[in-house]
Amino acid sequence: MSDARDASAGTPAGGHRPGERSEREALSRVPILMYHSIGGSDRLAVRPEAFAEQMAYLKEHGFTPLPFSGHAQPADRPVVITFDDGYADFHEHALPVLDRLGFPATVFVTTGWLRDAGPHAAGRPLGRMLTWRQTEEIAASGVEIGAHSHSHAQLDQLDGPALREELWRSRTLLEDRLGRAVDAMAYPYGYSSARVRREVRGAGYTAACAVANSVTTDLHDPLARPRLTVRAGTSITGFGRVLQGRGFLADHALTKGYAVVRRTRYAARRLRGVV
Repeated sequence: MSDARDASAGTPAGGHRPGERSEREALSRVPILMYHSIGGSDRLAVRPEAFAEQMAYLKEHGFTPLPFSGHAQPADRPVVITFDDGYADFHEHALPVLDRLGFPATVFVTTGWLRDAGPHAAGRPLGRMLTWRQTEEIAASGVEIGAHSHSHAQLDQLDGPALREELWRSRTLLEDRLGRAVDAMAYPYGYSSARVRREVRGAGYTAACAVANSVTTDLHDPLARPRLTVRAGTSITGFGRVLQGRGFLADHALTKGYAVVRRTRYAARRLRGVV
């Protein structure tokens, strides 16, 4: 009965007239994958064999990888492949796989962590990192290079001058060394705030990504694009769920709770005059 009424009114059962699409259908939905080390030993490090299998999955299922800066361009089954921090094993294990498949990708580099950062060394690298020469080779191969701050600081806990220094130094070092514009960045630990995003925009970045573990859409802030975490324990079946933005309920709960903690912590530091 209801189907007949919908049809006689020129409206499908779904509630939309011919040629119309719901807001959900009209949205561009792009999974942005977040990797760290490919071959390390921590919980986020993906084995080289697993990474190769995951990239083959994308190929076999008709996904079209795009660089982060071009994630909005029309494509069949778009996906973005990103790597944080700048681990040396990207050059050793991930780049050959990406090259063989013709997949673009984006690496967000923590400039102060580079193995030969020299007088610019800052922070505490969590593993063996890229050198400047390797970073140049990666960029020359067509991989997009973005910034990941200079020392991998918790940006939302920094005062204004320190925050601006982190954003400016990483971008300037990359642009000077690579000879190309760096307009994208990723927030260390995924942490940002409205204040941080204002400074990011002021530093000249036009796109940035967090974590959030959901599929990005047209509705998301260009300076807070969510990504999907690929972990050491992500099976190939689980990888399929990750691409759909599924399996992250616990992560979402933790993220919301920790956001409150971080805002409270920053407010307390301001009261004490620390920031």
